[in-house]
Amino acid sequence: MSTFKDVVSLKFKSMQGDGVLFHGEGQRGDYITLELQKGKLSLHINLGDSNLHFSNSHASVTLGSLLDDQHWHSVLIERFNKQVNFTVDKYTQHFRTKGDSDHLDIDYELSFGGIPVPGKPGTFQRKNFHGCIENLYYNGVNIIDLAKRRKPQIYTVGNVTFSCSEPQIVPITFVSNSRSYLLLPGTPQIDGLSVSFQFRTWNKDGLLLFTELSENSGPLLVYLHGGRLTLLIQKETENPVEISE
Repeated sequence: MSTFKDVVSLKFKSMQGDGVLFHGEGQRGDYITLELQKGKLSLHINLGDSNLHFSNSHASVTLGSLLDDQHWHSVLIERFNKQVNFTVDKYTQHFRTKGDSDHLDIDYELSFGGIPVPGKPGTFQRKNFHGCIENLYYNGVNIIDLAKRRKPQIYTVGNVTFSCSEPQIVPITFVSNSRSYLLLPGTPQIDGLSVSFQFRTWNKDGLLLFTELSENSGPLLVYLHGGRLTLLIQKETENPVEISE
């Protein structure tokens, strides 16, 4: 198909920072790809111009951050000729495609949630999306409804279900502020440390994390002080490094 106008809208949530949400391409080099990259959404468009090299006709715009937080995020892509409006949640980026072409030629199938097995010209090799998508419309067509009713013009590949399960979150409560804590045995000579957690409390002061960085290197602390979150690294031979948020 060849279009001068395209409208794609959807909502998604995921815990994965990378994955293709939408992709279409053509033999002339045209393509449109929407993908998560390190928690941000990137829209790639090339309307295909045989007189231009790839770098001169390719246009990319990135919006959002931390979109892999397991919360719902809305996306709207509106293209009319060379003008494109790209909206993620409440933020919109306006831009124009490059080259002289005004229409998007899609010769192969459109794919949602991933890209078919490589082997066609110009196919991107990207990671498939892992998460939930709802209210998915392409030029007014309800894609999920077509798939659910097993219409012949659309088919599903792999493990696809028409539901969205919530992750199992098991919280822990420290009843006493002086005698309750969790202790995880350390790993000797570890090169790095990565810790992530969510918390809520009524107290303005309290220790959240304590660990020794390595032998004779001093402690690392994360704590609340006066309602502010503070990271403290205390090396024995140096002045302490303190970061407050």
